Amino acid sequence: MKNPVQLNWRGFSFSKQFTGLKAFIDMKLLNALIGGFAGAIALNILHETVKQYYDKAPRIDLLGEEALEKSMEAVGAEPPEGKNLYLATLAGDIISNGLYYSAIGMGGTKNIYIKGTVAGLAAGIGALELPGPMGLDDLPVTYSKPTKALTVSWYLFGGLVAAAVISALENKRKI
Repeated sequence: MKNPVQLNWRGFSFSKQFTGLKAFIDMKLLNALIGGFAGAIALNILHETVKQYYDKAPRIDLLGEEALEKSMEAVGAEPPEGKNLYLATLAGDIISNGLYYSAIGMGGTKNIYIKGTVAGLAAGIGALELPGPMGLDDLPVTYSKPTKALTVSWYLFGGLVAAAVISALENKRKI
């Protein structure tokens, strides 16, 4: 039995026939990816905005730039410089966090906000605890108590945005 699914985006209409389990998995994966990337983008918008106005804001971007430079140098590649380094780091951050937050939606929507909370807190605590053992300067995220609190809070925010978007998409799909 075929169920047509109509996808509309900004006036463009895409239609495709989905069937049974494949349709369920495809839509579940798509919803998880959309939600995960929404959380990652929300996290980055928050970070990019607040760092311009608050001197104790976490500088996750600086940590990411250092990680990218060291990783590329370790494999003998020339890292980008200046704005290109910043943009490459931003893109990598959105991709990695988007995929990470997408996992929130892969187990269904039961307790989705708890999953988003746990994923966000784990990412935030990881951002504080992992740079040192990885040979990176942790000062951009551990500069002060407010910096540490904001680091964890921002990743928590990303996890909760991801959970909310995934939940909304899954609830809409069930209608």
